[in-house]
Amino acid sequence: MFDLDGTITRRDTLFPYVMGFPISPARKAFGLLVLVGTLVLFLLRLRDHGDVKAAFIHLTLGGQPRDRVKAWTARFVPALLKDGVYADALRAISRHKQEGARLVLMSASTDLYVPAIAATLGFDEVICTGVRWNGDRLDGQLTTPNRRGEEKARCFKALLSAHPGLTTAAYGNAGSDLHHMQLADRPLLVNAPLSAQREAARLDIPYARWK
Repeated sequence: MFDLDGTITRRDTLFPYVMGFPISPARKAFGLLVLVGTLVLFLLRLRDHGDVKAAFIHLTLGGQPRDRVKAWTARFVPALLKDGVYADALRAISRHKQEGARLVLMSASTDLYVPAIAATLGFDEVICTGVRWNGDRLDGQLTTPNRRGEEKARCFKALLSAHPGLTTAAYGNAGSDLHHMQLADRPLLVNAPLSAQREAARLDIPYARWK
């Protein structure tokens, strides 16, 4: 099981996906203003991570037709995978493929583009945050829980139940990933901040710096 942002990719993927979308600068500026306002509410504990994500997508890309979203995803994913991923992550994915492992990409990022990344990299299954459509137009609100923290742990437990008896490996880069990584037989924290490294050490989860 691989996390995406900061584990396979070198940085967050949602912000560049939304801000790179071919829409007017005014619409992007409006989205940024909404994002800042929602972040303030998040800091006041009046919104959660999922609320921030939904507001950003809804008020920036809401109303975009499906064909335009697909076209942008088809441009975004190859560019991301060409220059924006860790070589060590790709080597780990390749190694597990050669072992015959079942590869799962589990990310809090959205199904606007995560399934396309998973397909390109050869993953067998993808678990990510769902985004609502109104017919052929993007709404942007979430259709699933935000796949982060305890929600990832819940999804990981479901995978364990669906595939009992298998040895599991989990890769992540954040303190929130430790919720599910401690359930794996072979967890590895990568490229994490110092606070997450310390918590991983307390849980006996090894750490590595990927390049």
